[in-house]
Amino acid sequence: MSSKLYAHRILILDFGSQYTQLIARRVREAQVYCEIHPFNMTPGEVREFAPSGLILSGGPSSIYDRGAPMADKAVLEMGVPVLGICYGMQYLTHVLGGGVAGAADREYGNAEVIVEDDLDLFHGFPKGSAELVWMSHGDRIERMPDGFEALAGSRNSPVAAMADRNRGFFGVQFHPEVAHTPNGTRILKNFLFRVCGCEPSWTMASFVRATVSELRERIGRERVICGLSGGVDSTVTAVLLHEAIGRNLSCIFVDNGLLRRGEALEVSELFQEYYRTDFHQVDAADHFLSRLRGVTDPEEKRKIIGREFIHVFEAKAREIGGVKYLAQGTLYPDVIESVSFKGPSATIKSHHNVGGLPEIMNLELIEPLRELFKDEVRQVGVELGVPREMVRRQPFPGPGLAVRILGEVTPERLEILRHADAIVQEEVIVAGYYEKAWQSFAVLLPVQSVGVMGDERTYEHVIAVRSVDSLDAMTADWTRLPYEVLSRISNRIINSVRGVNRVVYDISSKPPGTIEWE
Repeated sequence: MSSKLYAHRILILDFGSQYTQLIARRVREAQVYCEIHPFNMTPGEVREFAPSGLILSGGPSSIYDRGAPMADKAVLEMGVPVLGICYGMQYLTHVLGGGVAGAADREYGNAEVIVEDDLDLFHGFPKGSAELVWMSHGDRIERMPDGFEALAGSRNSPVAAMADRNRGFFGVQFHPEVAHTPNGTRILKNFLFRVCGCEPSWTMASFVRATVSELRERIGRERVICGLSGGVDSTVTAVLLHEAIGRNLSCIFVDNGLLRRGEALEVSELFQEYYRTDFHQVDAADHFLSRLRGVTDPEEKRKIIGREFIHVFEAKAREIGGVKYLAQGTLYPDVIESVSFKGPSATIKSHHNVGGLPEIMNLELIEPLRELFKDEVRQVGVELGVPREMVRRQPFPGPGLAVRILGEVTPERLEILRHADAIVQEEVIVAGYYEKAWQSFAVLLPVQSVGVMGDERTYEHVIAVRSVDSLDAMTADWTRLPYEVLSRISNRIINSVRGVNRVVYDISSKPPGTIEWE
């Protein structure tokens, strides 16, 4: 999908903030297209992107730290508005000749800023009003660069917001993108619409029209195979391609032996009932399990599975004949988590369809959803008429149960987890939490614990239950499942899953944890 299809687009340069993805979320929610790129993006690349405005993210560094991230100053000479957030504001101040210094008191958490100027960023805010914001900084602006004036101040940060209107440069010391800044979205919208002159043209209806057109132009009469898992991402990918190229699409569903109970049959029946595409199911369970034998490292598991998927797809492509492209349901969070920006952002984990791909492939990749968050993909599915049971399906990782079995993946351990996971799914559905929660599942831990069953000592496996609430998987919090639901899940697993005598509930958020355990 080309960003050039959108007349107005925002470029976010990432200096390593934990909130960078939230900036993108808020911009997209305002129906303006945006992308996140590393702070060291070259001026040429920025010019090629042709942004309507730049947003410089926060970051954990002090501007004076050795190795502190520093964007090329030439990116500020593109003639487009710039908004620096926290570290981004300090970077602006530093490179434009102002002064940044350590604050006497580190400012972290809720704070009040007093609005001194009701133009531009604070349009619609009464002058002198006290606004609740979220601060997270140890340095502050001691001297603004020439041409700047203060827009707001706080007790610890006399310059909590500033502007050079002649050059279109703005900075805020706080984080407008987080929920703890109640009116932060208004500030960002003021930047997007009043300063950058953007229009709210980023809608999923426009995305569908533009993407179908672009796919037709790119693919022409060539043949495409689509890796289909039955989840919403791959399903929407397949339907988009079907809209664009019709009979030149073949969908490949791989049973890799790492699926949930009954999933292969369910996916096959659902997809063939609704869509008349060329559908192929490949049984590769033995192949995948043999490659995973003895493997315990999570990254190695993901990369093995990613490579083996490609090998299966390439073999099937040779069998079908005349195939040039492989389509995948890669999403933006997959890309963000799998790519390590230089310095600030570390690779969290390699997603099987991003970091796990082999260096040399015989098929060209097509990833029409690569720039979308999960909730946007669901909206695309609705636009395309995808049935609700597919659109609302909870996410399931591409590596399947392999990343929910900590340690070696074996047929015996898979059977234990499948049974336990089926119970979790059933109880969550009955309790009405399947669509409320983002994801609910079981994890088999690599430990055993002592128990008592039937007056006898047992020493058996432990199952962890995980359920989280989220909008896009970039951040998540644990689901407050009712005690009675947790009790039923625990009792059923312990009583019916042979080899398990203990069930625990994971109450970790993301961050610091991830949604999946591996």
